Amino acid sequence: MVLACLLALLIVFAARAERQPVTPAAAAEYKAPTAPDVMWSPDGKRFVWRQDDTLRLYDAGGKSEKELISWKTVEERATEPAKPEAFHWTNRGVKEQPIQWLPTSDRLLLAAKGDLYLLTVATGDLKQLTKTATTEADPKLSPNGNRVAFRVDHDLWVMDLAGGRRERLTSGGTDLVRNGELDWVYPEELGLPTAYWWSPDSKRVAYLQFDLTGVMTYPHADLTGLRPVAEAQRFPQAGTPNPKVRLGVVAAGGGRTRWLAEAGPDDLLARVHWMADSNVLAVTRLNRVQNRMQMQTIEAGTGRMRELLTENDQWWVNLKDDFRFLDGGQLLWGSERSGFRHLYLGTPPDLKELTSGPWEVTDVACVDQAKRRVFFVSTEPDPLERQLWTIGFDGSGKTRLSAEKGTHTVSFAPDCSRYVGTHSSVNEPPKAAVYSATGTQEAVIRQRDSTVFDKFRILPSEFVTVTGKDGAQFRARLLKPAGFEAGKQYPAVVMVYGGPHAQRVVDRWSGVDWEQALAQKGFVVWLLDNRGSAFRGHAWEGKLYRRFGKQELEDQLEGIEYLKSLGFVDPKRIGIYGWSYGGFLTLYSLLNAPAQFKAGIAGAPVTDWRQYDTVYTERYLGLPAENETNYQASSPVHQAGKLESSLLLVHNFEDDNVLFQHTLRMMDALQKANKPFDLMLYPQKAHAVTGGVRKHMLEGMTAFFERELKP
Repeated sequence: MVLACLLALLIVFAARAERQPVTPAAAAEYKAPTAPDVMWSPDGKRFVWRQDDTLRLYDAGGKSEKELISWKTVEERATEPAKPEAFHWTNRGVKEQPIQWLPTSDRLLLAAKGDLYLLTVATGDLKQLTKTATTEADPKLSPNGNRVAFRVDHDLWVMDLAGGRRERLTSGGTDLVRNGELDWVYPEELGLPTAYWWSPDSKRVAYLQFDLTGVMTYPHADLTGLRPVAEAQRFPQAGTPNPKVRLGVVAAGGGRTRWLAEAGPDDLLARVHWMADSNVLAVTRLNRVQNRMQMQTIEAGTGRMRELLTENDQWWVNLKDDFRFLDGGQLLWGSERSGFRHLYLGTPPDLKELTSGPWEVTDVACVDQAKRRVFFVSTEPDPLERQLWTIGFDGSGKTRLSAEKGTHTVSFAPDCSRYVGTHSSVNEPPKAAVYSATGTQEAVIRQRDSTVFDKFRILPSEFVTVTGKDGAQFRARLLKPAGFEAGKQYPAVVMVYGGPHAQRVVDRWSGVDWEQALAQKGFVVWLLDNRGSAFRGHAWEGKLYRRFGKQELEDQLEGIEYLKSLGFVDPKRIGIYGWSYGGFLTLYSLLNAPAQFKAGIAGAPVTDWRQYDTVYTERYLGLPAENETNYQASSPVHQAGKLESSLLLVHNFEDDNVLFQHTLRMMDALQKANKPFDLMLYPQKAHAVTGGVRKHMLEGMTAFFERELKP
């Protein structure tokens, strides 16, 4: 027995000894596990989710799961639409629903490769509803389950599930005038996932029409083939016209659209929500610079409008989906009016604070009206974490339901009786399980992937609190290099993002990533969330109002001074890296604190804020004509002559978010100032470099830092 135990231990130690260091190639290939995207049945008794190539079903009563169907089986029946010659710029924020339950909880609507299907859960019978050369896009079941709406090209249609009869709801749609179809900037910067909605009684459809004729055109071109292909994108740069948007309602059987509201040049129609009576819509409207938000109700039959409530802010209003209309005319509402995002409850406009404290509610997870309880996720007790809580409508009985430190994401059954919770931490891969409403675990549907620790040497992260000169408490994360030796000095890479609406220092799993690869190569890796980052209160974020770069750099330099004070970082061999806003902050830092950084990599950087999109940029900086001095001071392209460090620029040529124009103009300015730099350019039509060429990018960036920061 003793011999067997010793042999087992030797095998474990041998396996651990064979673990590989994380390399840039491994980081490029690793797919970090995420929370399963579960769809609960309307009766709350089961849910489905995609796992690899299969659709799986979990039965809550029997605590069992099984495979329903292979997704390839569904896709093989589809008539794949012809590929258009030019690319269609659909924003990453558009969220279609490929899997939907019928209200009877016995069948599923599936969408795959442009066609629609009905799957009977009990038998596995798959019925094909459409088989066309066109795509039935953004399908939505009617609440009564009798019809499905979808978009073909740029117009809306409905189809009876029983007989297959189609009715056209809108006409005249084009690429420039879109019916029930989003533009680029609304999903990207307002988080609007779709542009049409069924009424609860299934009798009408509300939709947004986007008129892009006045929106500026950016001349993308695909140069990878034998002949170039023009692929123009409608992209509203700061100070230029937004799309014209109007809200209409049409009968589900077709007919004339009644237009109810529109967004002019100075406002945005940000949210649309049907009220329970199917006669009134709630519309959220923002002014152009987004420091005023109004929720209005509009009668669908008459167009009569009434203001429900208004939020004003000295900086900007952060738009979230943390509102719920409750019985008796009550409203659950998320607001930052106290300085931190909290929940309020009452009859508008008389709302009373439900939660409070120096922490933020990040998500309304479920509202149980029968038991008068709200389930929510928040940053209490630590902004690095996400924990699940519940509280009564009267503010009593506040209870934490999640147990482990780290990050919890949840998906509740419609009746709030149970939920799927996924937990991870910086040193623990995700685990997904089913829990009762009291937080008791019922079943595990995905175990933690411990094999990653058997295959790779994962270096531990350390969380650090840095106290600034003015008393500000900055949260940071530190990775020491492999084989760390006290008394030795190492090169360091400071990884930045720094912009609003984002948080880099979080206690959640990232796994086999480039940070690990750099640490394995002998670099200290350092991340700090400066003022301007999210989830530390609105005043913390509001420090960036009307000026980018200055506050972020000041805070990052305080972090670097702390890093130097530890004694194991060589102050002459510090590099900086960031992507997107982080790419901007990298350039800004190199140009405004050149003595601090020997080298930097700016990925997809914003170099002139007049060239970024209207909704994001004007929210923080205001209109260019009204804040010209700070637009210029915030834009690195005007400071190219100050470059002293080694610089690598990385960008996708057809980036639809931070346009390649930013890097091209920066290159031009650097060349005119006679400043050398390196460039890595990729041809993808996206903001991030993905797929097989990501390995090429990570290896190239690693080689750059090794060349520039190592003796």
